[in-house]
Amino acid sequence: MSDKTRIMVVDDQTVVREGLVLLLELLPGIEVAGSAGDGERAVAMVAELRPDVVLMDLRMPRMDGVEATRRIREAHPDVEVVVLTTYADDESIFAALRAGARGYLTKDAGAEEIARAVAAVRGGAAQLDPAVQRRLVEAVATGEPRGRQDRPGRDGLPDGLTRREAEVLALIAAGRSNAEIAGDLFISEATVKTHINNLFAKAGLRDRAQAVTYAFRHGLAG
Repeated sequence: MSDKTRIMVVDDQTVVREGLVLLLELLPGIEVAGSAGDGERAVAMVAELRPDVVLMDLRMPRMDGVEATRRIREAHPDVEVVVLTTYADDESIFAALRAGARGYLTKDAGAEEIARAVAAVRGGAAQLDPAVQRRLVEAVATGEPRGRQDRPGRDGLPDGLTRREAEVLALIAAGRSNAEIAGDLFISEATVKTHINNLFAKAGLRDRAQAVTYAFRHGLAG
């Protein structure tokens, strides 16, 4: 069996889609599983081809990338989604991350950035374009976009998070893996997983990408 990461490209612009396929085929450790021109077709092809990672455009006919991401992640939680789009506005960013995307790149990203994002999400981390990270920081600073009203706990942390859970959350936002978090905090990886499960349950989070958004929104990112 091949140890290459199988990627599917989703973009409604033929020249962009075909260009991405050609680019990805030149990268070591990557195999292009297929491509689709809209979200509806992408959902069907993921069920058929079961790629490891989907590179997803956002603005497409029939079904946009946010809805396609949501359906793919719900039906195939082992398939990761990296958004690759020209849009870096708050609405697009937060909608994609809430839908389950674990990476968000703009289309000026180079081959190395795409390869890093694919490797990161395959390793359980989130990978965000620097411009997207800045928007998250700005959203925290301005108080937008507004989330649900989170009740502070005794330590002033939202949703009753403990201080240790907040530390774990900050390290998730920094892109650290479970093993790296365990080493940073001198605890076992099993304990890290317990903290993550607890903080996800308290904050109503589904995955690490949502945790990154949550951390920045509440000023808990390192």
